Amino acid sequence: MEQRQSSFTYEEILTCSRGEMFGPGNPQLPLPPMLMLDRITEVSEDGGEHGKGHIRAEYDITAERWFFDCHFAGDPVMPGCLGLDALWQMTGFYLGWLGLEGKGRAISVGDIRFAGQITPETKLVEFGVDFKRVMKGRLILGIGDGWVKADGETVFTAKDLRVGLFKDQ
Repeated sequence: MEQRQSSFTYEEILTCSRGEMFGPGNPQLPLPPMLMLDRITEVSEDGGEHGKGHIRAEYDITAERWFFDCHFAGDPVMPGCLGLDALWQMTGFYLGWLGLEGKGRAISVGDIRFAGQITPETKLVEFGVDFKRVMKGRLILGIGDGWVKADGETVFTAKDLRVGLFKDQ
């Protein structure tokens, strides 16, 4: 059995953003500035909190990140929706990494909890998704629980993230 790549650099991630990694019509990450991942540090079909696979990524924070200028003037914080989007991005990437086909689309999230914030003083954001289930039938769907850490402290959790893959009709 061929061993799949288990980590990805920023340059490799950009090939996914351009639609080159998994092929036309298959999972694709957004281009910067909406790309919320600088590195994928680990991806595996095993492990994670539920023992059904996991993915980990990192995002370097600097005061120059685009969202600090507009969210909020005089009180800059990274929008929580961008952390959620990073978790959805990782879930879609995972489905493509598994070799599943179709265009990735975020479907839903169950429960979201914020316990902190990401500011220009933050240095490193870590993201993780632990998969509960991957449906590979007529419906292709990844379901997992995610977390976001700012300099090692959990600032955000999301339960029941769902991303589906859809083929053109």
